[in-house]
Amino acid sequence: MKDRGILIIVSGFSGAGKGTVMKKLMSEYDNYALSISATTRAPRTGEQDGREYFFKTVEEFEAMIENNQLIEYACYVGNYYGTPKEYVEKMLDEGKDVILEIEMQGTMKVKEMMPETVLVFIAPPTAEELKNRLEGRGTEDSETIKARLKRASEEVVYMDKYDYLLINDKLDECVENLHKIVQMEHSKVSRNINKINFYREDLKIFSEGE
Repeated sequence: MKDRGILIIVSGFSGAGKGTVMKKLMSEYDNYALSISATTRAPRTGEQDGREYFFKTVEEFEAMIENNQLIEYACYVGNYYGTPKEYVEKMLDEGKDVILEIEMQGTMKVKEMMPETVLVFIAPPTAEELKNRLEGRGTEDSETIKARLKRASEEVVYMDKYDYLLINDKLDECVENLHKIVQMEHSKVSRNINKINFYREDLKIFSEGE
């Protein structure tokens, strides 16, 4: 029987390179699944239900909240976004290591509901580098960048709530270290109680003598 997968939450400041790390991790290793969120916003051109998002009506989404079918959810700019519990559990049961990329407050809710979740915080080497990366995107004006940096200064209070801190200085190293963390988590005694019980039973014959 295949071992159950591990749920990993990856968070970090906007501009830390989380999306790039996730993309490279998924391309290099085949045992990961990215969690797909549910949303009430309309699909954009090219998006498909069940691929980018699970697209729901407001009524459907609120029914999911009512029936405790979401690990976490939030409302942004008039639309709901949330993580469906059924999809995550299905992937975990299939032995997939599921990665959930969400912000810090949502992370704390998930950890409360699912204590075995592994929390990884990705950060740039310095605050100056964070500013450079945000500016280097070329997609946002100076006020938006300033707001993102201010948000980062507030989010820093959550960093010590995470299990691991990864500095995204060299992309390849960051991806490799994230993969190593997940592999080591699979070896934790607390995740291998069934195997330990198997050895206990299997070795009984030697303690009973001939």
